[in-house]
Amino acid sequence: MEKDRDGFRQNRGDWAGGTCASETQRARKGSALEVLKVAVRLGLTSFGGPVAHLGYYREECVIRRKWLDEKTYADLVALCQMLPGPASSQVGMAIGLIRAGFPGALAFWTGFTLPSALALMAFACALQGIQIKGTGWVHGLLVVAVAVVARAVWGMARGLASDRLRGTIAVLSAVVAVLWQSALSQVLIIASAGVFGWILLPKGPGREASPLRIPFSRRAAWIAWGLFFGLLFLLPLWREVASSRWPAILDSFYRTGSLVFGGGHVVLPLLEAEVVSPGWMTPDQFLAGYGAAQAVPGPLFTFAAYLGMLIGGWPGALLATVSIFFPSFLLIVGTLPFWDRIRTRPEFQRALDGIHAAVVGILSAALYDPLWTEAIRTPWDFSLALMAFALLMIWKVPPWAVVLLCAAGGALLYLCG
Repeated sequence: MEKDRDGFRQNRGDWAGGTCASETQRARKGSALEVLKVAVRLGLTSFGGPVAHLGYYREECVIRRKWLDEKTYADLVALCQMLPGPASSQVGMAIGLIRAGFPGALAFWTGFTLPSALALMAFACALQGIQIKGTGWVHGLLVVAVAVVARAVWGMARGLASDRLRGTIAVLSAVVAVLWQSALSQVLIIASAGVFGWILLPKGPGREASPLRIPFSRRAAWIAWGLFFGLLFLLPLWREVASSRWPAILDSFYRTGSLVFGGGHVVLPLLEAEVVSPGWMTPDQFLAGYGAAQAVPGPLFTFAAYLGMLIGGWPGALLATVSIFFPSFLLIVGTLPFWDRIRTRPEFQRALDGIHAAVVGILSAALYDPLWTEAIRTPWDFSLALMAFALLMIWKVPPWAVVLLCAAGGALLYLCG
């Protein structure tokens, strides 16, 4: 187990009988049911958007269950930030894939996505006319997201940006990410940090990264790439010749999931062009669903479930949801084996060190905007976020419990205000 020495260095205290507990846990293959249980919990409690999701993932899969080490998790985050599609959902799929193969990837996606998708389908049926964004409990959920992300940034910075050069890369990445917000900015920041890391970080013999357990061959990866581009180019042709609405739904949502960089809110104008312009719904219906999407946990891309429900009922919701996420699955399957081979080469480690520092900077920037700017408006908001941070960092309260407490605290502040 010499390969994994560096990846488990921070867990030396877990040695018992000559075997590291975290190493043993990661060496064995997990089950899809195990992954599903974790994903459902995350899907019910992960409020605050994609950056907060990464904090929740880290808490459950890196800190608590030790399925991955810190550097491997940062590698996955960096990879998914560079791919089109919802980065947080792609990280979840990758974790499930590494842990339990293709059933694990499906289990993670299902558990993390289903709660918000069902909630948004219910909103499409019954709650389109209710204003929910300004309610106190929703604001409390934004506040707790600040605490969750702050904890993730703190923990990752201590391990991934602790020296002068990497700390400087992290700070500069945060500055650029705050001042230059575009769909391609994160990709360029990560690429630049990799180059700077390669050139500036000290040269050494290189360390061996903890290798990922990839449960499929490169042949499967090439098949995934073929499916990704094949569907991207063939679905518009099928849409043109078909008389049914279903190929059009499949094409619109698959193409959106394939081409959007930045994830989250970036997908909204693309979706609006796809569903409002053809007359499938009114702008007011679209914006009502957007408001509902802000109040549910899980990925914002489940907004597709709401839109599909309006377009074609339950079958439309299912087709739209699967279609918008399917490109992400194909990209992860197609990229992961090659990414793992590159990241374990000693000569590539300096570039990865720079990328890790950039990930810390990007998360720090997102902690400020949109999380801090949206959530922290009054001294009471700051006090609630600070107490949530203390509960997570000092008292080690489970994140889901802190989420519930902050939702109740936000509702109480709304009533008192």
